[in-house]
Amino acid sequence: MAEMIATRDAYGEALIELGNENKNVVVLDADLSKSTKTFAFGQKFPDRFINVGIAEQNLIGVAAGLSTTGKIPFASTFAIFATGRAFEIIRNSVGYPKLNVKICATHSGITVGEDGASHQAIEDISCMRTIPNMTIIVPSDSIETKAAIHAITKMDGPVYVRLGRPAVPVINDKESYEFEIGKGVTLNEGNDVTIIATGFMVSEALEAAKELETEGIKARVINIHTIKPIDKDLIIEAAKETGAIITAEEHNIVGGLGSAVAEVIGENCPVPLKRIGIRDIFAESGKPAELMKKYGLTGDDIVEAAISLIDGK
Repeated sequence: MAEMIATRDAYGEALIELGNENKNVVVLDADLSKSTKTFAFGQKFPDRFINVGIAEQNLIGVAAGLSTTGKIPFASTFAIFATGRAFEIIRNSVGYPKLNVKICATHSGITVGEDGASHQAIEDISCMRTIPNMTIIVPSDSIETKAAIHAITKMDGPVYVRLGRPAVPVINDKESYEFEIGKGVTLNEGNDVTIIATGFMVSEALEAAKELETEGIKARVINIHTIKPIDKDLIIEAAKETGAIITAEEHNIVGGLGSAVAEVIGENCPVPLKRIGIRDIFAESGKPAELMKKYGLTGDDIVEAAISLIDGK
C-alpha cells in the first residue's frame, strides 16, 4: 500500500525548507493558512508572513509589489478564489509585467468534496493557461510537490501551482526523482496506447496500466506535471509511437490538459484521442472517492477508454 500524503502538506513543508535557505522568500495568505498549510511558515518566520485577510485581489497585488523589491512571494488561497476572484489582478499585475510571483493554490478540483461546486475549481488551469508568461505546474504527489516548489524558487517569472486537499499516493522515489520544469516524465513503457495524466490522476493512470497489462495491452504512462510550457516533443513522440492517446485530469475537459494535448497532436501528429476529466458540468457535493467514480475519474474509466481506442485503431 502506497504512502498517502496531501500535496498541500508537502507544500507547507517545502516552504519551511525555503524559509531556512532563502531570506527573500515571503509567504502571503488570505485567511486560510491552516488549510493551505502556510500556517507553520508564519509561526517560524512571522516577519516574512502576511495574512491579508479575506481579500484575494489584495493578496496578489501585495505579492506583486513585494516581487519588485527582490522578494520571492508565495501567495496562497483556495484555487477557486486565487484564479476566480483574483484573475484580473493576476493578468494585469503579475502576468503582463512578468513579475516573480508564485501563486500556489490548494483545494483544487472536485476532490474538495463536500464543499460542493462553489468551491470545486475545475476551470483554474484553463484560466491560467490563457495568461501569457504564466508557468503552470500540477504535481502528482508530495515528492514532486517539494521538488517543484524548490525549482520555481530558482526561476524568475510568474507561476501557478495547483495543489489538492486530500492525501494521495506517493508514486515517486524521494532519492532518485528529478524535477525539470517543462519536461514530462515517462513512468511506464508501452506502445499500444499512451495515457497522459497530471496531478493525482497520474496514480490512477498507473493503476490503469497495470490492469491493461492483464489484458495484454501495454500502455505508456506519461506524467505531464508542467501544463505550460508543455512538453511537446514527448507528446509528439508518444503519438507517433503508440497511435492513440488518453488524457486524464481532475479538471474540466475544456481548456485543461486534454485541450493542451489536443492542440499539440492536432498541429503535429493527429491520432485518436479520448479525454478523461470533468465533462463540462458542475459536480455535486460528496466524498472525494464517490465523486471520482461518479464523474469518471478512476483507473477503471481510463481502462475503458484505452480499450475503446485500441479497438478503433
